[in-house]
Amino acid sequence: MTGISSNPAAPARPVPASTTAIERAARLLREGELVAFPTETVYGLGGDATSEGAVARIFAAKGRPRFNPLIVHVPGLADAEALALFDERARIAARRFWPGPLSLVLPRRRESGLALLASAGLDTVALRAPAHAVAQALLHAAGRPIAAPSANRSGRVSPTTAAHVAAELGERVALILDAGPCSVGVESTVLDLTGAVPALLRPGGVTLEQLSEIFGPIETAASGEDAPRAPGRLPSHYAPGRPLRLAAVDARPGEALLAFGPEAPAGFADVLFLSRSGDLGEAAANLFAMLRRLDRPEFTEIAVMAIPEFGLGRAINDRLRRAAAPRRGR
Repeated sequence: MTGISSNPAAPARPVPASTTAIERAARLLREGELVAFPTETVYGLGGDATSEGAVARIFAAKGRPRFNPLIVHVPGLADAEALALFDERARIAARRFWPGPLSLVLPRRRESGLALLASAGLDTVALRAPAHAVAQALLHAAGRPIAAPSANRSGRVSPTTAAHVAAELGERVALILDAGPCSVGVESTVLDLTGAVPALLRPGGVTLEQLSEIFGPIETAASGEDAPRAPGRLPSHYAPGRPLRLAAVDARPGEALLAFGPEAPAGFADVLFLSRSGDLGEAAANLFAMLRRLDRPEFTEIAVMAIPEFGLGRAINDRLRRAAAPRRGR
């Protein structure tokens, strides 16, 4: 099956992630359906990673370019080693940061059984073990790896609540598991370990500083590749409907503001604080939800105050720069 869904039922509404709901979601995944589920980073749009049809339906549901690879979720290291070739660096990274917000790009095993479309034609695969009880329970109940990009239309703001998923993809999923807001709030860090020097392909919930403590020097990849090696690498991504202006220090007519720190400039039509205390973890957790709250037609654009470029600030700024980038087709 390559269509969006074989289930013509009414749009899915979030359901509490009870044991019964998780078992139902696992059954739907085994049947080739798409299920949205929470992780510590953002909500994922899950499909059976061993089914070409299910993976194709993920791309169709999101309107995602098929050259943009997906992250495959597994319970832990043992499951991941059946899918990819791990060297000692990869084992060290997995033991230190899994379960958690780190995705590792590794050579895919020929006998992995993974759908080739999940890797977008590459001979590598991105793997992650999520640190969320519901995601872990779903993986164990499904009994197979789950391919899961963020559960939103391609290029749009990532979802950090089940309500965000329902608003964008309710008609395109069979079930939405609801376990409240995501604790990290930005996607996983993507680390490529296929080369001699580790390469940071996407900053995220594990910081560059944390990785450098273990690996030493780490390359940082340039954005905008035509055929990205990892998810979230397109130059325009995570975008709200309103234009985004970065490093704002004053107001323009009709603008709303995402503020960072104890005070905000005067004159904005509305202001939301990512973190009044300057806490980058709090700001990351609030980022996507607050972008959605300000993405309203009565505002001319959304301005954002400067965010420090270290720790989680690097991931926040990466998402903001992509959200503010010129959009193809517009």
